[in-house]
Amino acid sequence: MTRQLTLGTIATLLALGGAAQAQETTYTVALDGTFAPHAMPALSGGIEGFNVDLANEIGERLGVSMDIVATQFSGILPGLAAGTYDFVVAPVTITEERAGNLLFSEGYLNTDFQFVVKAGTEEITSLEELSGKTIAVNKGSVYDSWAREKAEEIGWIVESYGTNSDAVQAVVSDRAFANVAGNTVSAWAVKQNPAIELSYLYSTGLVWGMPFKKGDEALRDKVETVIECLKLDGTMAALSEKWFGVTPASGSAAVTPQPGFGQPGFEGYAMDDHTPGCD
Repeated sequence: MTRQLTLGTIATLLALGGAAQAQETTYTVALDGTFAPHAMPALSGGIEGFNVDLANEIGERLGVSMDIVATQFSGILPGLAAGTYDFVVAPVTITEERAGNLLFSEGYLNTDFQFVVKAGTEEITSLEELSGKTIAVNKGSVYDSWAREKAEEIGWIVESYGTNSDAVQAVVSDRAFANVAGNTVSAWAVKQNPAIELSYLYSTGLVWGMPFKKGDEALRDKVETVIECLKLDGTMAALSEKWFGVTPASGSAAVTPQPGFGQPGFEGYAMDDHTPGCD
């Protein structure tokens, strides 16, 4: 009996120890804490936003703790390469150049350009309809350079402002006809300000994914399995509605799992026969 109790006690301790070890697993992940509405300071302290919620949801589904580090975007990808972070939960556009140096999950949000106009403005259905109009942009942003590259072709006038908030205010005060920025940032601005509304969406064909270190396919695949589940069970759509005020369109990255692991068409993509789903 003593031997049985001893063996039973050992087995119990081993089981408890294994459970405790699993619960103690922590992933250190990084994002830009100033990129609203993806991550931004919360009034109650700390940070909040779409990607903060997404990171915590991934941690909960995996049964691990997430140490979310808010830092400047310029240092995030170098920090990943140096091993400071296990992976990155900031929105990062998947490009050929980046896919050559990083391992990406499949895309979870489309990254497009969206125009914002004054509420009640007639619907814009093409860029050509903006000919002769003044377009406000955040100085030095990708939207600034894109708008200026298109200026001669479209015939619009580009005015740059120190922040995107200032560019939006130019629309409200009639100093500009429209503001162009990222689709999620524009949706957030509209959600906060009833004086403006979303207008023409320019599709780039690009998506945001989560970067991992090259060679870390095991972790990438584990996290991506959760991302696929979040798309299928409606969690990703619910987060979009919460933070952007937008229901993702059918076929968009937020609701459409990709076959295999990684983003099809980019380096690091691995085709396999796993079936996306929720365990």
